[in-house]
Order: sequence, then structure tokens, then C-alpha cells
Amino acid sequence: MSYALEELGKRAVSAKYILQNLTTEKKNQALKKAASLLKEHTDEILKANEEDMILGREKGMKEGLLDRLKLTGERIEAMAEGLLEIVELTDPVGEILDTFERPNGLFIEKRRVPLGVIGIIYESRPNVTADAFGLCFKTGNAVILKGGSDALHSNLAITNVLRMALKEEGITEDAIQLIESGDRAVTTAFMQLKEYVDVLIPRGGAGLIRSVVENSTIPVIETGTGNCHVYVDKDADLSMACSIIINAKTQRIGVCNSCESLVIHSAVKDRFLPVLAEKLREHHVEMRGDERVREVISDCIPASEEDYGKEYLDYILSMKTVDSVEEAIAHINRYNTKHSEAIVTNNPESAEKFLNGVDAACVYVNASTRFTDGFEFGFGAEIGISTQKLHARGPMGLKELTSYKYVIRGNGQIRG
Repeated sequence: MSYALEELGKRAVSAKYILQNLTTEKKNQALKKAASLLKEHTDEILKANEEDMILGREKGMKEGLLDRLKLTGERIEAMAEGLLEIVELTDPVGEILDTFERPNGLFIEKRRVPLGVIGIIYESRPNVTADAFGLCFKTGNAVILKGGSDALHSNLAITNVLRMALKEEGITEDAIQLIESGDRAVTTAFMQLKEYVDVLIPRGGAGLIRSVVENSTIPVIETGTGNCHVYVDKDADLSMACSIIINAKTQRIGVCNSCESLVIHSAVKDRFLPVLAEKLREHHVEMRGDERVREVISDCIPASEEDYGKEYLDYILSMKTVDSVEEAIAHINRYNTKHSEAIVTNNPESAEKFLNGVDAACVYVNASTRFTDGFEFGFGAEIGISTQKLHARGPMGLKELTSYKYVIRGNGQIRG
């Protein structure tokens, strides 16, 4: 094991015992300082980000990935606001989840506690650096970050500012540590730092998540890629459907909650698809559909089996025709990534079938999938969107970064 990694692990473990004893007031004070310093050091962060953007363009990164990588003054302001949102949220640490007394007089209390040391491996989204710190810090967890090499300069600049804030508040800077190496062997070694890291959270594309799940010896909370669908039912408000699809597809293409696949009921396709296609063309979205879709949209190209299961992160949309809500549910459950799915319908029965039948972390009726987001859910920020079913599911906010312990009070009881 790399000596540097082991040293990071030891420092994180030391930090976690300090952090778990901080008062809510002290944590909030440090978060406010971090937010202030992020805004104060905007120019330095943007300069570092521009270095990453130049390298990304030279490497030929796709537009969607460049969008994820890019920072602006507004995005840094949003990062700072995210930290201030976390300040306003209730601190879950120490919450009493349950109490009960046994016949022998033992009084048992179930109390919420930090997870400990959290490792996060993520790709080219430097805003994750601040979000992850804020959520982990508020919940008394130390965090070790391994960002993508594409965003190294940005992540380093942000981490330095956050550590500066901690130092100014008299708190251990090792509450946040960044692995600066881009070596894949170091990343793999980090996945096996089980002696020091309590939980590992991957946040990125399918390849990254698969690598972490397959190689980690640390318990993993799996955050998923987003092959998200919008299903337009036969009883849909078609104007609403068009608005939702355009928003879900084009408002920001490089994110996991954007719409990648359209499923449409055959009863409305002839009326709806020409209108939608015109709007999609305005946004330069390439359409890939089945035979029945292509009968209506002349410039739609044939969709392959791969298209129906793909997270494009690009101006591409797959389209599938179905004859019932049951068929829509079956298609979505076959190809989705269990992230976010939506139905547009005015039929309550169809809506309930969809809500009950679709296997996903977030299921919508008459709303864009773009709302699957910690900030939009009122969590202040998020550590990721969990698509698994154990411990956490959906946007992971403060409570999802805690565990619990049992506290038992007695007066001399011994077991016979």
C-alpha cells in the first residue's frame, strides 16, 4: 500500500474523532467561513479551472463533460450558497431515533452517529468537492476525496480554500483531504484502504462505478448513472409533456438526471411527435427511434438495442413506442439504471401503476426528472444519487451520511 495513502488514512481517522465531538454551532461557524472564503477566492478558483478546461479541450472532451467541468462565478456562488443551506439544516448527529426499556430495567436508546471516514471517488465535477465537504463535515465525518485528473487544478484550489477555512476556525484541516495523484494504481489502492475508510462512495460514469464496486474492499454506497425516461401516456397533456421533455433533455445535458429516453403511447404519437421533434431540432437534439417513431419523424435515425440502455450525456434522445402503461413500465425496468423516471398523464390509475411498477430511486408524475437533486429536495446539497436499496436511496443528504449506535443504561444488571 502506498505510504502516502496510509498517511492520509491515519490522519482522517484522527480527524473523525475530533469532528464527532464538535458542537453544531462550531460546525455551522466553520461552514459559514468556508462559504465566505469560496466567494472571496473566486478568481483563484476560476484561474485553476481554466487550466483544467484548456487541457480538457485539448483532449477532445465531449461538450457534456466540459459542461460538468466548467466553473463560473455563478457556479462558485452556488457552491457557497450550498454550504450556507447546509448551515440552516438540522444537525442529525445525536438525534434519538428510538427508546425503550426492557423488563430487566435496561434502558436502551438508538442514537444517530457519524459514519466516520468517508471516501469519495468522483469525476469531472469540481462542485462535488465543496458539496461533499459540507455534507460530511456537518455530519461529523472526515472525508478523503479522489477527484478525476481532468479537474485536478480546480479540486485542489477548492480544497485549499476549505482547509484554510477550517484552520481559521481552529479545526483540524484533515476533515478534508484530497488525493492529488492521477495514477489508476493509487485509485485502486484507495479502494482497499479498509483499515481507515468506513464507507466509499463513487460518483461518476458507469465505468467508474463498476470499477469501484468490483475492486473495493470498503463497503460501497453505489451511486448510479442516469438512463432516465419520460413516458408520455395516452391521457397526457401534450403541451405539458413537450415542456417537461425539453427541460429534462436540454436544460443541462451533462448530468445524471437528464432525460435520455422517451417512451410514448401509440395513441398520441402521431399528434405529439411532430410538435416535439420541431422543439428538439431547435435544441439540435439527434433523435433515434423505433420503426413507428420513424414513420412520423422523417429525420429520426434507427435506434439500436444499445441506444435504449445508454446514458448519452449529449444532445441525443432515444424513442420507443408502446401500446400500454404496462408495456412502458416493462421497457423502462428493462433498460433503466434505477435513477429517475417520469410519467406524463392525467389518468390517476395510470399514474399509480407507474409509481408502483417502476423500479427507480425517484419516480415522477407530471414533472421533469431534473428535480432529482439534493438542493431541489431541500437537503442543501447532495453527496450523490444512490440507486441501490441498502442504507440509502435517491439524493443522499445529511441523514444518509450517518449510522446509529445503541446506548444502554443500567443499574448493575448482569445476565443470568
